[in-house]
Order: sequence, then structure tokens, then C-alpha cells
Amino acid sequence: MIKRLPNFLTILRIGLVPIFVALFYWGGDMRTFGATGVFAVAAITDWADGYLARRYQGVSPFGTFLDPVADKVMVATALVLIASSGEMPALLAGILISIIVGREITVSALREWMAEVGERKKVAVSWLGKAKAATQMISILLLVYERPVRGLSARTLGTALLIVAAAMTLWSMVGYLRTAWPSLQGSSGAHLDREQ
Repeated sequence: MIKRLPNFLTILRIGLVPIFVALFYWGGDMRTFGATGVFAVAAITDWADGYLARRYQGVSPFGTFLDPVADKVMVATALVLIASSGEMPALLAGILISIIVGREITVSALREWMAEVGERKKVAVSWLGKAKAATQMISILLLVYERPVRGLSARTLGTALLIVAAAMTLWSMVGYLRTAWPSLQGSSGAHLDREQ
């Protein structure tokens, strides 16, 4: 039973997305406490499902596939909502979201390619990737929460942390690309073989 819990938590995280959206647009206390609380639960399940899967040998192909999908759907949804609500200047929001979402697409494609050539472990999640994810989650929580935190503007803190997260995002992407570069340099022949 406990081996199935990680997959349940991953599915739960996806199910929380429409609830998060509804509470965010509801506004007021429903956004401040409701949407923030839902995103916090999603962030906790993101950590918990990975920990439980490793701790109780509950890693499965389904969970391995779905877990990163759930993470990206929740984060991308939150970023789009924050940008559309005017929480930060439109240009800044556009740049940061483009960096974060673009990196996720690039790294996902890179990992898919590396898996095809049997070198997936070379681009496994690094400590920097984990630190980036944590910083990103905290920044989103602050931007959704809106209200001052110990007298400090949650919007300012959240924006600053999102800028840091975007910088870490670029840094980690460059690291993954450098690691995979030897494989990518030798990929043209394999790519042509698949197309033929």
C-alpha cells in the first residue's frame, strides 16, 4: 500500500491545479490563504513522493514519468497566473517566465535524448537543480500570498527570489548541456538513422 502512496501524491498534485486556479481568481482571503495553502501542499507532496518512493522502493515507470509533469504543470500554471495578475512588471514577468519555462522544455528534451542513447544518468537532477526548485517554490508562495511578511513586502521578496531562481535555472541548464555536450556532438548520425 505504502509503495503506491508516491503515485497517489503525484496524481493529487495534478488534481490540485484547478483548485489552485479557482482560489487564485477568487481573490481576497481565498487567494491569500487558500491558493497559497494549496500551492504549499503541492510543494510538500513534490518532496514527499520522491522521498517515499526512494525510502520504500516504490519507484515505478509511471511515477518517474508523471512526477516531473506534475511539477511543471503546477509551477507553469502559477507563473502564468502571477504574470497575468500584474504582480510584477510585465516585461520582467515575461523574461523570467520565458527563462524558467524555456529551461524546463530544454532540459526535458535533453533528458529524453540522453535516455535514448543510454546516458540518462549523466543529466540526473543535481543539487543545483534541487536548490533552484526550492527557491522557485518559495518565490511563488510569496507572490501568491501578497500580504507583508514580518513587515516586508511579499511581492518584493517573491520577485527577488524569482530572479534568483531564474539565474539558477540558467546556471543549471548550462551545467546539464555541458555534461551532455559530448553525446550531443555525436548525435547527428543517430538522428539521421531514426529519420530514415
